[in-house]
Amino acid sequence: MELGNISNPTYGPGLEAPGSSTAGLVTAAHGFLRLVQPNPLPTDLIKSGQSQGKFSREDIHELLLYELGFLICAAIGVLFIILVPLVGCCFCCCRC
Repeated sequence: MELGNISNPTYGPGLEAPGSSTAGLVTAAHGFLRLVQPNPLPTDLIKSGQSQGKFSREDIHELLLYELGFLICAAIGVLFIILVPLVGCCFCCCRC
């Protein structure tokens, strides 16, 4: 496996589905990622923030909008982690 230039990577058009029975899973995963994060990373904001040493409010707002899909998925995950055991405990203890 060749790693290439690690300090300055080059990215291709995307991952290709392997030639096995997991093509459906790969398609589902890529569909989910395109749904959650349809926009490309705003690299110009990151480069300008690193050169200035700080980010402005507008830059932070734009980066948060970029990450909005992942933030919503994380919030739903935390909600399920808290609610599922709580509801299960209520059903076990109360037996309503």
